[in-house]
Amino acid sequence: MTELEKGPRGVRRGRGARERILGASRQLFRDQGINGTGLDQLCAVAQVSKRTFYQHFPSKDDLITEHLRRFDPDILPEVFDRTDLTPRERLLAVFDIYSPLCPFIAAAVELHDPAHPARLSARDYKMAFAARLTDTAREAGAPKPEQLGEQLALLLDGASARNRVLDADTFATAASIAVVLIDDALPPQ
Repeated sequence: MTELEKGPRGVRRGRGARERILGASRQLFRDQGINGTGLDQLCAVAQVSKRTFYQHFPSKDDLITEHLRRFDPDILPEVFDRTDLTPRERLLAVFDIYSPLCPFIAAAVELHDPAHPARLSARDYKMAFAARLTDTAREAGAPKPEQLGEQLALLLDGASARNRVLDADTFATAASIAVVLIDDALPPQ
């Protein structure tokens, strides 16, 4: 960082403040939860003043919503958009993505108001995620793709929550269950 990017007291100025706030929220919301993260701490980690925070986000609720919107906007393109994998392999690859607790589940659990914009965002993401699983199940030839998509979504969400509660890797077990579900749902090859 050059001296031109620093203010008179050597503190970083507003350039990149929005991204620093979002980066701090990603770290703090993951480590401490949404409700456990205060605005003072968030501003300190992001190296911004409260005034700067409010210039970028009218409220903490707006930050939470933007945090979720940016988390996975294209719904796991690193899995679902791969052309080197068969549809069956893509369904199983979802279980290789490690996340100690899905941020959308965490937000929905912490935000009690069902009309909260971030909670609605979490709901929309989970529905879109299940739809991507359903589309991939359809592509794989599943006669009941909606059922398989919903089963796999539920299995993955359950593994994520159980992983957090038990502080243990539950994704390998979930992946082995997914193999059974997928093989049972797909026509023999």
